[in-house]
Amino acid sequence: MAKSIRILLAIATWYDYEIWQMDVKTAFPKQFSLRKISLWISRRVFTAVGEEQKVCSLQRSIYGLKQASRSWNMRFDEVIRGL
Repeated sequence: MAKSIRILLAIATWYDYEIWQMDVKTAFPKQFSLRKISLWISRRVFTAVGEEQKVCSLQRSIYGLKQASRSWNMRFDEVIRGL
């Protein structure tokens, strides 16, 4: 991967192309999760009478999940190939 990036940068330099970098700040929260994920809510985070054993089901990917970057990358590839 590093060699291919170096080659692309060398070509861009040779032909005097501009190089741009982009960042999608809300990439993960806007991406749907690939599989069903359930989380236990800690008593330190949420305490209500009779609801100590609450479980959340995630609808979307969040930062820190192993598959969050994979699900975003799959969606990105799908959109780019559709152009």
